[in-house]
Amino acid sequence: MTSASRPRRRLGEDERRRQIMAAALQEVADRGYEGASLTRVAARAGVAKGLVWHYFAGKDDLMGATARAAMEALRADVVAGIDLDRPVPDVIRAALRAAAALVRTRRDELVALNRIVHNLRRAGGEDVAADFYEETHCAQEELFRRGQAEGSLRRLDPRVMAVTYQGAVDTMLAYLEAHPDVDPGAYAAALAEVLLDGMQA
Repeated sequence: MTSASRPRRRLGEDERRRQIMAAALQEVADRGYEGASLTRVAARAGVAKGLVWHYFAGKDDLMGATARAAMEALRADVVAGIDLDRPVPDVIRAALRAAAALVRTRRDELVALNRIVHNLRRAGGEDVAADFYEETHCAQEELFRRGQAEGSLRRLDPRVMAVTYQGAVDTMLAYLEAHPDVDPGAYAAALAEVLLDGMQA
Protein backbone atom coordinates (compact mmCIF):
# COMPACT_ATOMS: atom_id res chain seq x y z
CA MET A 1 0.00 0.00 0.00
CA THR A 2 1.51 3.36 -0.98
CA SER A 3 1.51 6.38 1.31
CA ALA A 4 -0.97 8.05 -1.08
CA SER A 5 -3.48 5.22 -0.72
CA ARG A 6 -2.93 4.58 3.00
CA PRO A 7 -6.05 5.61 4.94
CA ARG A 8 -5.55 8.63 7.19
CA ARG A 9 -5.64 7.90 10.89
CA ARG A 10 -8.71 9.40 12.56
CA LEU A 11 -7.83 11.74 15.39
CA GLY A 12 -9.44 11.19 18.77
CA GLU A 13 -11.48 13.94 20.43
CA ASP A 14 -8.61 15.16 22.63
CA GLU A 15 -6.19 15.26 19.70
CA ARG A 16 -8.71 17.10 17.55
CA ARG A 17 -9.33 19.66 20.32
CA ARG A 18 -5.56 20.18 20.66
CA GLN A 19 -5.25 20.60 16.89
CA ILE A 20 -7.94 23.29 16.87
CA MET A 21 -6.47 25.06 19.92
CA ALA A 22 -2.99 25.07 18.31
CA ALA A 23 -4.54 26.70 15.23
CA ALA A 24 -6.36 29.24 17.42
CA LEU A 25 -3.14 30.10 19.22
CA GLN A 26 -1.33 30.74 15.94
CA GLU A 27 -4.27 32.76 14.61
CA VAL A 28 -4.22 35.05 17.66
CA ALA A 29 -0.43 35.36 17.56
CA ASP A 30 -0.60 36.41 13.90
CA ARG A 31 -3.79 38.50 13.80
CA GLY A 32 -4.54 39.58 17.35
CA TYR A 33 -7.54 38.68 19.47
CA GLU A 34 -10.10 40.84 17.67
CA GLY A 35 -8.75 39.85 14.26
CA ALA A 36 -8.93 36.11 14.93
CA SER A 37 -11.82 34.35 13.19
CA LEU A 38 -13.20 30.84 13.64
CA THR A 39 -13.25 30.42 9.86
CA ARG A 40 -9.48 30.97 9.66
CA VAL A 41 -8.91 28.84 12.78
CA ALA A 42 -10.74 25.96 11.07
CA ALA A 43 -8.72 26.48 7.87
CA ARG A 44 -5.43 26.49 9.82
CA ALA A 45 -6.48 23.31 11.63
CA GLY A 46 -7.55 21.68 8.35
CA VAL A 47 -11.07 21.00 9.61
CA ALA A 48 -14.58 22.11 8.70
CA LYS A 49 -15.78 25.17 10.62
CA GLY A 50 -18.67 23.10 11.99
CA LEU A 51 -16.17 20.87 13.76
CA VAL A 52 -14.86 23.88 15.70
CA TRP A 53 -18.44 24.50 16.88
CA HIS A 54 -18.76 20.80 17.71
CA TYR A 55 -15.87 20.98 20.19
CA PHE A 56 -16.26 24.57 21.42
CA ALA A 57 -19.35 26.65 22.24
CA GLY A 58 -17.97 29.66 20.36
CA LYS A 59 -14.98 31.97 20.11
CA ASP A 60 -14.83 32.79 23.83
CA ASP A 61 -14.95 29.10 24.79
CA LEU A 62 -12.20 28.26 22.28
CA MET A 63 -10.04 31.17 23.38
CA GLY A 64 -10.45 30.34 27.07
CA ALA A 65 -9.48 26.70 26.49
CA THR A 66 -6.54 27.77 24.31
CA ALA A 67 -5.27 30.19 26.96
CA ARG A 68 -5.52 27.58 29.74
CA ALA A 69 -3.67 25.00 27.63
CA ALA A 70 -0.96 27.51 26.69
CA MET A 71 -0.49 28.63 30.30
CA GLU A 72 -0.16 25.01 31.49
CA ALA A 73 2.38 24.24 28.74
CA LEU A 74 4.47 27.34 29.50
CA ARG A 75 4.36 26.68 33.24
CA ALA A 76 5.49 23.08 32.62
CA ASP A 77 8.33 24.38 30.42
CA VAL A 78 9.56 26.67 33.18
CA VAL A 79 9.35 24.00 35.90
CA ALA A 80 10.95 21.25 33.76
CA GLY A 81 14.47 22.65 34.01
CA ILE A 82 14.43 23.61 37.69
CA ASP A 83 15.72 21.61 40.64
CA LEU A 84 12.89 22.32 43.06
CA ASP A 85 14.86 20.81 45.95
CA ARG A 86 17.36 23.69 45.91
CA PRO A 87 17.00 26.57 48.39
CA VAL A 88 14.07 28.78 47.40
CA PRO A 89 16.18 31.81 46.32
CA ASP A 90 17.99 29.51 43.86
CA VAL A 91 14.63 28.21 42.60
CA ILE A 92 13.44 31.80 42.06
CA ARG A 93 16.60 32.68 40.09
CA ALA A 94 16.24 29.56 37.93
CA ALA A 95 12.51 30.15 37.36
CA LEU A 96 13.10 33.72 36.21
CA ARG A 97 15.88 32.55 33.86
CA ALA A 98 13.59 29.86 32.41
CA ALA A 99 10.68 32.30 32.04
CA ALA A 100 12.87 34.85 30.24
CA ALA A 101 14.06 32.15 27.81
CA LEU A 102 10.44 31.61 26.69
CA VAL A 103 10.61 34.88 24.75
CA ARG A 104 12.94 33.12 22.32
CA THR A 105 11.71 29.52 22.56
CA ARG A 106 7.90 29.94 22.85
CA ARG A 107 7.26 33.46 21.54
CA ASP A 108 3.97 32.76 19.72
CA GLU A 109 2.44 31.08 22.79
CA LEU A 110 3.42 34.04 24.98
CA VAL A 111 2.05 36.61 22.55
CA ALA A 112 -1.23 34.74 22.02
CA LEU A 113 -1.69 34.02 25.73
CA ASN A 114 -1.19 37.69 26.62
CA ARG A 115 -3.67 38.80 23.95
CA ILE A 116 -6.32 36.30 24.99
CA VAL A 117 -6.01 36.82 28.75
CA HIS A 118 -6.29 40.60 28.41
CA ASN A 119 -9.19 40.57 25.94
CA LEU A 120 -11.41 37.68 27.04
CA ARG A 121 -14.45 38.73 29.06
CA ARG A 122 -17.13 36.93 31.04
CA ALA A 123 -20.77 37.18 29.97
CA GLY A 124 -21.20 40.19 32.29
CA GLY A 125 -18.20 41.92 30.72
CA GLU A 126 -15.70 41.40 33.57
CA ASP A 127 -12.05 40.66 32.87
CA VAL A 128 -11.02 37.00 33.35
CA ALA A 129 -7.27 37.56 33.76
CA ALA A 130 -7.35 36.81 37.50
CA ASP A 131 -8.88 33.39 36.83
CA PHE A 132 -5.99 32.36 34.59
CA TYR A 133 -3.38 33.35 37.17
CA GLU A 134 -4.96 31.67 40.19
CA GLU A 135 -3.22 28.30 39.81
CA THR A 136 0.11 30.04 39.16
CA HIS A 137 -0.31 32.27 42.22
CA CYS A 138 -1.15 29.26 44.41
CA ALA A 139 1.99 27.40 43.28
CA GLN A 140 4.10 30.50 43.92
CA GLU A 141 2.57 30.98 47.38
CA GLU A 142 3.48 27.39 48.22
CA LEU A 143 7.08 28.02 47.13
CA PHE A 144 7.30 31.24 49.15
CA ARG A 145 5.90 29.53 52.25
CA ARG A 146 8.60 26.88 51.89
CA GLY A 147 11.18 29.65 51.70
CA GLN A 148 9.78 31.16 54.89
CA ALA A 149 9.86 27.76 56.60
CA GLU A 150 13.49 27.17 55.57
CA GLY A 151 14.39 30.67 56.77
CA SER A 152 15.52 32.03 53.40
CA LEU A 153 12.54 34.37 52.81
CA ARG A 154 11.01 37.06 54.99
CA ARG A 155 7.64 36.59 56.71
CA LEU A 156 5.67 38.60 54.17
CA ASP A 157 2.15 37.78 52.93
CA PRO A 158 2.69 34.97 50.38
CA ARG A 159 -0.23 36.18 48.21
CA VAL A 160 1.24 39.67 47.99
CA MET A 161 4.61 38.14 47.13
CA ALA A 162 3.05 35.90 44.45
CA VAL A 163 1.08 38.70 42.77
CA THR A 164 4.11 41.02 42.85
CA TYR A 165 6.41 38.31 41.54
CA GLN A 166 4.07 37.36 38.68
CA GLY A 167 3.58 41.03 37.80
CA ALA A 168 7.37 41.38 37.54
CA VAL A 169 7.55 38.27 35.32
CA ASP A 170 4.82 39.60 33.00
CA THR A 171 6.53 42.99 32.76
CA MET A 172 9.87 41.30 32.03
CA LEU A 173 8.34 39.24 29.21
CA ALA A 174 6.62 42.29 27.68
CA TYR A 175 9.87 44.28 27.86
CA LEU A 176 11.94 41.49 26.30
CA GLU A 177 9.35 41.07 23.53
CA ALA A 178 9.55 44.82 22.76
CA HIS A 179 13.38 44.90 23.04
CA PRO A 180 14.77 41.82 21.25
CA ASP A 181 18.32 43.20 21.57
CA VAL A 182 18.21 42.78 25.39
CA ASP A 183 19.80 39.58 26.74
CA PRO A 184 16.99 37.61 28.48
CA GLY A 185 19.40 35.84 30.84
CA ALA A 186 21.00 39.07 32.02
CA TYR A 187 17.60 40.73 32.53
CA ALA A 188 16.33 37.72 34.49
CA ALA A 189 19.44 37.69 36.70
CA ALA A 190 19.08 41.40 37.49
CA LEU A 191 15.35 41.03 38.18
CA ALA A 192 16.00 38.08 40.51
CA GLU A 193 18.33 40.20 42.64
CA VAL A 194 15.85 43.10 42.75
CA LEU A 195 13.06 40.80 43.91
CA LEU A 196 15.21 38.82 46.33
CA ASP A 197 16.51 42.04 47.93
CA GLY A 198 12.96 42.60 49.14
CA MET A 199 12.06 38.98 49.82
CA GLN A 200 15.10 37.40 51.45
CA ALA A 201 15.37 37.10 55.21
